[in-house]
Amino acid sequence: MITKEQIKNTGATFTPAMLADFLSNKVADLIDNGKQRILDPACGEGELLMSIGKKLSELKTDFEIVGYDSNSHYLEFTNERMISFGLRNVDLVNSDFLQAIDLTKRQLLLGFDSSVQSSLNNSFDIVIANPPYVRTQILGAEQAQELARKFNLKGRVDLYYPFLIAMTESLKEGGVLGVITSNRYLSTKGGESIRKYLSENYEILEVIDLGDTKLFEAAVLPAIFIGRKHRQKTPSPANFIKVYEELNGYSGELIPVDSIYEALNSKQSGYFSVKGKRYKKSSGTLKYKIGSGACWEMLSDNEANWVSKIDAAAKYRVQDFFKVKVGIKSTADKVFISDNWEELKADMPEQELLKELISQENIERWNANDNLRLKVLYPHISVDGAKKTVDIEKYPNTKKYFLQHEEKLRSRHYLIEAGRQWFELWVPHKPDQWQYPKLVFPDISPSPRFYFDNGGKIVNGNCYWIVATKVEDVEKLLLIQGIANSKLMTKYHDLVFKNKLYSGRRRYFTQYVEKYPLPDFNSQQAKEIISTVKELNGSREKEEISKLEIQLETLIAKAFGVDPVFNLD
Repeated sequence: MITKEQIKNTGATFTPAMLADFLSNKVADLIDNGKQRILDPACGEGELLMSIGKKLSELKTDFEIVGYDSNSHYLEFTNERMISFGLRNVDLVNSDFLQAIDLTKRQLLLGFDSSVQSSLNNSFDIVIANPPYVRTQILGAEQAQELARKFNLKGRVDLYYPFLIAMTESLKEGGVLGVITSNRYLSTKGGESIRKYLSENYEILEVIDLGDTKLFEAAVLPAIFIGRKHRQKTPSPANFIKVYEELNGYSGELIPVDSIYEALNSKQSGYFSVKGKRYKKSSGTLKYKIGSGACWEMLSDNEANWVSKIDAAAKYRVQDFFKVKVGIKSTADKVFISDNWEELKADMPEQELLKELISQENIERWNANDNLRLKVLYPHISVDGAKKTVDIEKYPNTKKYFLQHEEKLRSRHYLIEAGRQWFELWVPHKPDQWQYPKLVFPDISPSPRFYFDNGGKIVNGNCYWIVATKVEDVEKLLLIQGIANSKLMTKYHDLVFKNKLYSGRRRYFTQYVEKYPLPDFNSQQAKEIISTVKELNGSREKEEISKLEIQLETLIAKAFGVDPVFNLD
């Protein structure tokens, strides 16, 4: 059985049989008459090839199968399966498909019109695949650099991106691609180049975001892309489906089904009950621009209308006034961060350098957890507005403490190579900015937790923060806090940014929060929202907080001209 370590290092997440059949049925419905040449460029144990082979056999379609994999053991197993089922005309190749395909710089830049080609180029009618899910950097520097050169890649990319490029080159014009990947490219800034590439090279037919349905044993949130290789001038109509587990206590009518696949194949959208779990399925027309890296819109008509009302009513975005920053990064948290420094007693670093820390563990919407008093050893000061590292000789206890962890701290070679001192934080930010009022929120959280700090605390790297260095900007922070903590903005976040993890956890990336819509700061509604937020920040009674939150939802909805959102269903 494949181990978790193998999955991490190779990205081998074998396709479940039912998922393979679901994709094969989708692809088979799109093929033309005549013999079909089929490719899986990373076939593993052959589930996709078996499935499409069975389907085309049932349809009495003449076909030829080609499977590539760099693991010979997988291919032996696949070959045995093909023989046992009676599939003929099968060619299994023990080779790295990314090395076998011919690509030149001219091909990449001009749309693959080069005359330098292998037998793989422009030769398949169908490509059906579940390529590895792994960052190219994990492959090792030499292999990652080679892939970057060959596929003209920049930055941190997933291995399925070069596979998408190579698979596109292997398809004939008009050929069909059905591919399972991570769904990350659908909603992240890092996925811009993938969205742009797919829109330029395919008539997009369907995109299916399978979300947190846990169809794989590995921790993968998958998506299916189905397209026909074709350079188009205008976007063609494309369908989308997205399915996520519903964790908000939905109590309306549920459609009972035996599996996620039954829900996916259903013509209905709505809430489905699958073996005791609830799932929300949405479907509609995918909206995208050819050649754009902008996120593809996957909203039903009702959802799109609601989002449009919010956007039309917005006077500003957060990014019009503030930059969202990530917190400090030590790259040695166990050395720098603790909630029990006092246990060191006489050996405790000097109090002057121990600063209170806001972290995802100790904040809620309107208050902090006073029972978890995290502090960070912060060897940085501000001198005339400039960041300086402390003179460690003036802090003997701190020096002694750091020397006890010297090996760990000096192992951060990147810090030393940057000309920094070995006991510094990797990312300390500007020490003079901690004194100002700021809004702090976790990177990952099931629900929004935008906390207002006016106590000069430092922000940990698992959180983001927005700072108001001018007195007149403090109330802007309070307005943002109220809107960001609302159910209305949570609904907007889910619909527009589409980035959920397992168990309903959300990502609060800079690129999302900076695009949060805001009403006119001078409006009566904004003033009332700020007033309510001030009350919430000073409240500790649950009943009072609940009452004020209902009031807040009503005010925010009024500011955007929509109905209040009291339940996320």
